[in-house]
Amino acid sequence: MVDDRTEDSGLEPRGRADRRVRADAQRNLDILLQSAAAVFATSGVDAPVREIAEKAGVGIGTVYRHFPQRSDLVAAVFRREIDACADAAPILAAAHGPGEALARWMQRYAAFIATKRGLASALHSGDPTFDTLPAYFQQRLEPALRTLLATATEAGEARTDIAAEELLGAVASLCMHAYKQGPEHARRMVALLVDGLRYGASRPEDMSS
Repeated sequence: MVDDRTEDSGLEPRGRADRRVRADAQRNLDILLQSAAAVFATSGVDAPVREIAEKAGVGIGTVYRHFPQRSDLVAAVFRREIDACADAAPILAAAHGPGEALARWMQRYAAFIATKRGLASALHSGDPTFDTLPAYFQQRLEPALRTLLATATEAGEARTDIAAEELLGAVASLCMHAYKQGPEHARRMVALLVDGLRYGASRPEDMSS
């Protein structure tokens, strides 16, 4: 039986209120991680916590409550960037043709590599907090690219002789050097790599003949 006093008193049912609090907390955490990523990209991972807190619009205590150690925050930012990149794959696949979706995701991945460059020194510091990140990287990004690549291959818009893990490594290596000359140069290099993927691709009608 529904207690009408809930409506009359202006109070939300406990379950609904709890969900709202959790949603607000998650939104605030997302803002904090987004702000940290932006600060890391411009000021490096050793940027003052106060700078991150100010950008996120929270107190320093809030940052430390979520992330007692700087390495916890760096790892969380890296995971968030991995997730965003992986989650972009099905969105692009739904909005574009196979070849275009693959090309756009590779540029999205290149932008992620730019963020990774800012975290590189921390990720290779030997801190055990980062030990699980390489496996997480592979678990999330390889399947995302593998699906896009397979779809493009089946449509005759990408060559068949390259694996997703090879392509991830190729883009990463290319961008780590190209970004020294600026992000626009890196985007051009990735676009050339995409053109190389299209070269020698077999159309479905060619494969059936």
